[in-house]
Amino acid sequence: MIKKKDFIEIEFTGKADGNIFDTNIKEQAKKINMNIEATPTVIIVGEGMLIKGFDKALEGKEIGKKYKISLSPKESFGERKREMIKTIPLSAFTEKQVNPQRGMTLLLDNQLVKIIAVSGGRVITDFNNPLSGKNIEYEFKIKRKITDEKEKISSLSKYFFKQELDFEVKDKILFKVDKKIAPFLDSFSDKFKKLVGKEIKVEEKNTEKETSSKK
Repeated sequence: MIKKKDFIEIEFTGKADGNIFDTNIKEQAKKINMNIEATPTVIIVGEGMLIKGFDKALEGKEIGKKYKISLSPKESFGERKREMIKTIPLSAFTEKQVNPQRGMTLLLDNQLVKIIAVSGGRVITDFNNPLSGKNIEYEFKIKRKITDEKEKISSLSKYFFKQELDFEVKDKILFKVDKKIAPFLDSFSDKFKKLVGKEIKVEEKNTEKETSSKK
């Protein structure tokens, strides 16, 4: 049975109103023209890597068995909120060379916003998550539980830093990275200690020296 803190590889498909909105299964991704390399995802149960209700539902499940769950808005993307409907001056868009049109969805201040209406010099926008207020369904299968220490570290590296990093495992996890991201890694030492039982140490790569030595 799966429990909190387990590292697992999972495949899933999420649906709202019967339509797929997210999946990491190649065949399902093709149905909605998702331009991604769909592969099973590695997550840590109970660490908030999935929405709350989905994360909680993984506990007590069996490896290799298919499941289907239904989640209320409270358990998934939240209820719709009136205060998230905002009126913004048109100039805020035109200054950024954006011509807002009704029905358009765009990124504004690092948030997804839907344009509801454009009237005169005002734009009525909806900052609610597009899936808020909806009942959500997930179909999923836990493919395996990950126990290998290096694979756990590699999966955390990809999740936190969005890339594969060079590392060695001794009494600590030694990351060998470009000096530009070294300070960023230091702040994750406590997180790695909590999840894999080892602190991290960062060693900067001298990329300029390495590049010149290869010439």
